[in-house]
Amino acid sequence: ATGSSVCQRARSTRRGGASVLNMVAAPERATVSSDVSPVTLTRFIIEEGMANADLSHLKDMENLMAALQLACKKIASLVSRAGITNLTGLESGGGSVNVQGEEQKKLDVLSNEVLKNALRFSGKMGIMASEEEDNPVLVEETYSGNYICVFDPLDGSSNIDAGIATGTIFGIFEDNEQCLTQDFEDSIDEAELQCMTATMQPGKNLVAAGYCMYSSSCNLVVTFGNGVHGFTLDPSIGEFVLTNHDMKIPEDGKIYSFNEANEPNWDDVLQKYVADCKSRGYSSRYIGSMVADVHRTIMYGGIFGYPGDTKNPNGKLRLLYEGAPMSFIIEQAGGVSTTGTQRVLDIEPEAVHQRVPVILGSKKMVNEVIDAYKAKE
Repeated sequence: ATGSSVCQRARSTRRGGASVLNMVAAPERATVSSDVSPVTLTRFIIEEGMANADLSHLKDMENLMAALQLACKKIASLVSRAGITNLTGLESGGGSVNVQGEEQKKLDVLSNEVLKNALRFSGKMGIMASEEEDNPVLVEETYSGNYICVFDPLDGSSNIDAGIATGTIFGIFEDNEQCLTQDFEDSIDEAELQCMTATMQPGKNLVAAGYCMYSSSCNLVVTFGNGVHGFTLDPSIGEFVLTNHDMKIPEDGKIYSFNEANEPNWDDVLQKYVADCKSRGYSSRYIGSMVADVHRTIMYGGIFGYPGDTKNPNGKLRLLYEGAPMSFIIEQAGGVSTTGTQRVLDIEPEAVHQRVPVILGSKKMVNEVIDAYKAKE
């Protein structure tokens, strides 16, 4: 076979003794089955980089996402085998506490190490900040790069022992030496100061963010600032394959997702809003794992929130590791994210483990909450 049925060759003809080359247009590109040519995450990033030359960071994302997807595959494996490999329960049998005062699960600690090691050897990472670490960590000069990764290695880990969905959340900043910090003492050394000042950027400075959900399937959802795209781990080839291109959250929904056990401690605006949701016949869905709750909200529409209350005025979600990355994803998908009175992505961090109230989801539902708070002012 000459292959002429697939690609037409240029033909030459002779005119007045001279050879003339007649160019033939290439045929339209045929649709190729995803079973034959799956769009893997790596291939997707390469193609996005070629199509969006103005987004210079996409070239570097190849290395960074190679590291992140490897870490997510490893954590997915650890989570799926936790019950049979003695990885359930508390670290050291109890007593291991992170900087927020929360007891750490075995997989909290292990997932944190998996992510740190994967990112360290990407060659692009300069600083890493984790929910499980007291302070940001500088990558040694041999492997150092110009990007900063903030992450919650295993969101919803309290659900591990029950086999309920958990996930990893991450956000990526470019190094910004202009940032200021209020989260250090006079005794802090220069390297630690450099870590903190570079890390403490508002979410609007993110160049990429994503989450990986470990559930009935392993789903990786990412944005590089040009839309949101979903990938599913295909265990037969060990690759994340594109399954949801350009994800958009519905503008309205009929699902609300709050921990209603805290309702007596909410302000009257939120109490009234949830009461209105009930009167409209909306469904209540709350898993207790932010990744799972946000993923459902993107897919089906609705509203998710962990607001402040009288016990926790700033809520319980961390701005850098959870609030900002998830808000970036939601906004890129066409949704809205707020504290109730302020856009989450506009908040300037004052501490590396700062907490913020977060209410996010479908544009119409979240705007109702924002309007209610404005009316109260």
